[in-house]
Parts: sequence; C-alpha cells; structure tokens
Amino acid sequence: MSDAPEIDESILTSHPTENALVGQIKSFAAGGFGGVCSVAVGHPFDLVKVRLQTSTPGTYSGALDVVKKTIAHDGGLRGLYRGVGAPLVGVTPMFAISFWGYDLGQRIVKATDSSYVEGSKLSIGQISAAGFISALPTTAVAAPFERIKVILQLQGQDSPKPASGSAAAVPKKQFNGAIDVALHLYKTGGLKSVFKGSVATFARDGPGSALYFATYEYLKRKLTPADSDKLSLTAISFAGGMAGIAMWVPVFPIDTIKSNLQSGKNSGGLITVTKEIYRSGGIKAFFPGIGPALARSFPANAATFVGVELAYSFFKSLGV
Repeated sequence: MSDAPEIDESILTSHPTENALVGQIKSFAAGGFGGVCSVAVGHPFDLVKVRLQTSTPGTYSGALDVVKKTIAHDGGLRGLYRGVGAPLVGVTPMFAISFWGYDLGQRIVKATDSSYVEGSKLSIGQISAAGFISALPTTAVAAPFERIKVILQLQGQDSPKPASGSAAAVPKKQFNGAIDVALHLYKTGGLKSVFKGSVATFARDGPGSALYFATYEYLKRKLTPADSDKLSLTAISFAGGMAGIAMWVPVFPIDTIKSNLQSGKNSGGLITVTKEIYRSGGIKAFFPGIGPALARSFPANAATFVGVELAYSFFKSLGV
C-alpha cells in the first residue's frame, strides 16, 4: 500500500485563489473521465438491478438468475453490457456536469454562508449543501439518458420461453440503439416522454448527491495521515466506494420508482406508480435489486473518484 501513487488530499475541493472558470473546466473534464471509469466497471451490475426492479414478480429468482438468463439470451459481454451506449454517451456529460455542479456548489456556499471563513475547509454540512446543488444541473442530463438506458436494458426481458426440447427463441429486438429509442420516444410522446421520470430523478439525486460528496470528503479527511497532505489511491478507492454505498441505501426506493416510471410499463405518474409498487409487495417491493446496486456501487464509485482525482492530478502536473 505504501508504494501506491498518492494524491493531494485537498485536490477535489475548490480553492479560493483559483480562477473560477479554470476550476470549473477542470471539474467538468475530471468528472467526465470519472464517469467513463464508472460505466466501464459498473454497467453489468446496473443492468441486473434495473431488470430486478422492473420485472414481473417470478420472472427471476435473484441476481444470479438475471445474469444466467441474460447471457443465455444475448451472450456474455453483449448481454451484460446491453444498453451501455446510452450511459457511455450520457455519463460523460452527466458526471462532468455533476462535478462541475459540485465545484459551483462549493463556490455558492462560500459566497452565501456567513459562517464560512475565507481560506478554510468547508464543513461536512456545507459539503452536503454543495452536493445537493450539483444535482440541479445533473438531472437535466441524467433523466433522458437514464430513460433511454432503462428501455434498452429491458429489451428482450419478456421474450417467451422456448417449449420443452426446442431451441431457445431469439428475443425480438425493438430498438437498434440509444438514438433509435430517443427518436421513438420523441415521435410518440414528444419531449415530455423523453424526460419522463425527471422529478423522481431529482428526488433521488438531490439527497443522494449530498450524501455522496459529504461521505467522500469526510472519509478523505479521516484517512489522510496527520503528518501528510497526501492520500493513496487505495484510500481514495475506499472513500469513493463507501460514498457510493452511503448514497444508494437511503434513496433506493426512489430509484425503484424512477426505473418503473421510465420503463414505459406504467402509464401513471409518480404517485400512481408508487402506489402500484406498494400494492405489489409492500415496503419490500421498493428494494428489488438492492444487492446488485450495492455490489456495483462500491467498485463503480471507487473507479469514479480514482478517475476524477487522477485527472485533477494530471492537470496539476501540467501546471493548470
């Protein structure tokens, strides 16, 4: 562990002496790179989560059953990375905007909170406020791309089972990719259909982002050695992974509602879908797929923050 590369402990937080535009450009670029790292690691887990959240009860016996049936229908990498195009295209700007929003949120907090002392670190409460602010611009990108991603991930899920002794049926392919889904949604329901689930997305990401950045900064500060301002990538990975878990657990029911809204299986709004989910299985019905979500969350968010911190470190090495 001592031989692992090290990062400045304070590198992710905005600095009062830094030009605001330069700082926000760095945050945007670093967030985009971190997002690509997150998708590469976490997409198969996310696919399993979404299928468990939106499938008819009894379709799957658990996460491993989703994996087995997905591979049987579509093959290994192709099946587990179904729908990856939308998050890869969307996640770069989404994470870029999230980290840009976090940088902007820190600057807003510093400018408006009378308790902030110039040049000092933000408190964990102030970091939470900055994190919440970051979800405002992020939702505008996250909602339509997650809508497309969910539809692509569910494609082929409800294919009929082959008769005993016959060859497995090839699932009918309705859409050829993210652009095809986006055009279909726009033609059939306009922008309202493309942005379906936006309220639920913000309801999830507002408090989720507050917990996300606060947990990460808290653990970074605790893990930074007292006699150094350097933090190893191992420690950054742990802090990032735990931040992802802290974000997901309390907002998971909202994510289940969002996935069902965006799947197109329910014609009603937020309240109607919430009632339908509760009627289908009570409180437990809001938590299907939480295992894969948490299993994905640690490595995916560890990868995100490592990517972000390495990007910041790269900019610093260039003297930016």
